[in-house]
Amino acid sequence: MYHFIGIKGTGMSALAQIMHDLGYEVEGSDKPDHFFTEDALLEKNIRILPFDEKNIEDGMIIVQGNAFNDHNPEVAKAKELDLKIYTYQEMVGRLTGMFKTIAISGCHGKTTTTAMLSHVLSNITGCNYLIGDGSGKASKENSYFALEACEYKRHFLDYDPAYAIITNIELDHIDYYKDIDDVIDAYQSFANKAEKMVIACGDDPYTHTLDVNPPIFYYGLKEDNDILAKDVEYSNDGTEFDVFVEGNYYGHFDLPLFGKHMLLNALAVIGVCYYERMDAKEVAKNLKTFGGAKRRFKENVIGDIVTVDDYAHHPTEVKVTIKAAKQKYPDKEIVAILKTHTLSRTKEFAEEFAEALNLADKSYIMDVGVDREEVGYDDVTYEVILEKLNNGEYISLDTVDKLLKHKNAVLLFMSSKDIYVLQAEYEKRLKETLED
Repeated sequence: MYHFIGIKGTGMSALAQIMHDLGYEVEGSDKPDHFFTEDALLEKNIRILPFDEKNIEDGMIIVQGNAFNDHNPEVAKAKELDLKIYTYQEMVGRLTGMFKTIAISGCHGKTTTTAMLSHVLSNITGCNYLIGDGSGKASKENSYFALEACEYKRHFLDYDPAYAIITNIELDHIDYYKDIDDVIDAYQSFANKAEKMVIACGDDPYTHTLDVNPPIFYYGLKEDNDILAKDVEYSNDGTEFDVFVEGNYYGHFDLPLFGKHMLLNALAVIGVCYYERMDAKEVAKNLKTFGGAKRRFKENVIGDIVTVDDYAHHPTEVKVTIKAAKQKYPDKEIVAILKTHTLSRTKEFAEEFAEALNLADKSYIMDVGVDREEVGYDDVTYEVILEKLNNGEYISLDTVDKLLKHKNAVLLFMSSKDIYVLQAEYEKRLKETLED
């Protein structure tokens, strides 16, 4: 029996589903709070228990979520019983070693790129996948494994992929990384673990600083890229473009997604498919049916209002989400609602968050979500961002009615955690006003 401590986490949930699919006996435990990953686990009859040291028994193998340490009663009990304990990334590394793994990393875009790649490969040839949105599926019959590889605390160095994809390199996780050079060093080590090749975004300045042993191929819109998009057309229906690889025409692609960042994600996927000798028309057909990853620009239409749930939690992600909304809905008011998480990210990127939010017609900021102790940031609140906004206000669950004044608008609810609680309350009240 594999027991997952913290099974509701997005990565842990996906890993549990994969191990279940591969025939392993799996259960797990977590906090009582509802999390969106629960449904997929329960659909597969994977048991979710409340934390209790009595859950831990002799003979179990423990997979320990990265959010939990020796203070957790189950971790303490497992160590007392001298059970075998794997970290999340150690177990992922063991599993993916059985397949031709494509590991997708980057400060932004890795979830969507992994979801897109798994969608295309699954439909063409079959593909296992582990995605940071809580999705995971596997079969022993598949040869490919699409893996979202997180750079936090250098966790992605536990993997040995055939392909290493790098969507971008940017400073984040500043509670761990000292500076951008430290981040680049981590990606350098990750890239060097690729057995076949590295595929990196060539429009990102930092990827060109990598000095790696495997061959590296760059994708993007700039002419010096190996995997190049040309004749790009952005519209409110999506994005069309031609792709040339190493100077040779590969195919025409029609993407039902919005924003330059989505085009770049697609180029990474197309690059893998090209070097795996897949037919361009098959790739194009399946890209056209990709509906997006969970919590990535998920829309709901209520009257003349469009609500969007999005995982954006870094200034760059906030910026591209707002730009995507402007591309798709040029005639609507764009309203941004942001809940940041971690005090360190909020303080260090306050200027950048404000710059991104100011692209919207109106913006709202919530209290900072705090789920781990951070020393030296006691004085940080949402106000470090609010004071820099051109047209911004504070909002909470108690003041959600503020949003009802917006008509013919797109409301972007952006956060890595639980902003969907505010969104659900707003949608409920909006429907009530329409029924009156």
